[in-house]
Amino acid sequence: MGSEAIIVFFLAGVVLVTGANFLSNLISPKSDSDAKRAPYESGMTTIGPTWVQFKVGYYLFAILFLVFDVEIAFLVPWAVAYKGIGAIAFVEVLIFLFILGLGLLYAWKKGALKWK
Repeated sequence: MGSEAIIVFFLAGVVLVTGANFLSNLISPKSDSDAKRAPYESGMTTIGPTWVQFKVGYYLFAILFLVFDVEIAFLVPWAVAYKGIGAIAFVEVLIFLFILGLGLLYAWKKGALKWK
């Protein structure tokens, strides 16, 4: 009985998403002009090439931010439920923080945190 329900939910999801996209394309207003296809930056006409490469350091910094943001998302519920989960969970969180600290140390040594 369980596998049939999963298949039904999967098919319902596919049908609903496909139907919503089809209906949106069918009834949405269409307009095509040069102004609509032009690149937009702060309302000003761009000067020079609009496709420029960014330094990889920006991406590394963003990824590090996401890693530590996710760390907080895991630590806040753990801290709220700390009394009920015991000492084993405390050791597990220390291991988790140690691994993240190693990642931060590695990024620091590689220079990913410097804005050159």
